Amino acid sequence: MARILIIDDDDTLRGIIAKSLTHAGHTVTQANNGRKGVAQFKASPTDLVVTDLVMPEQEGMETIKILHRDFPNLPVIAMSGGLDGSPLYLDLTRRLGARITLTKPFTLQQLKAAIDEILATLPPSTGETPASPAPGA
Repeated sequence: MARILIIDDDDTLRGIIAKSLTHAGHTVTQANNGRKGVAQFKASPTDLVVTDLVMPEQEGMETIKILHRDFPNLPVIAMSGGLDGSPLYLDLTRRLGARITLTKPFTLQQLKAAIDEILATLPPSTGETPASPAPGA
């Protein structure tokens, strides 16, 4: 199973996602904003990141840009529901490095399917994160 970092400022939603993914056998860590999420990832890399887009301190777009710049192979799932132009915003996140986007509300089954889709593309786990730092990072 995978190591997954969930970044979302909604404590309830983040907790529900974490509990569901842990129950499915994944190892889950959490952060409540992008700045903390990036720092946490750098301290203890995971196999993939699931991040919200609208958060205090550092929004998801900036978080994805930083993670993709420093770890270009890191798979990211972006999720959002707090924007009027959410579909356009989510499309832009794909251009910044998100592999999959989900519009809130989504089901836990949809999230798990997105995670499974990404995990199917990763090489077999060697205990190393697929997120290699970019050259010079």
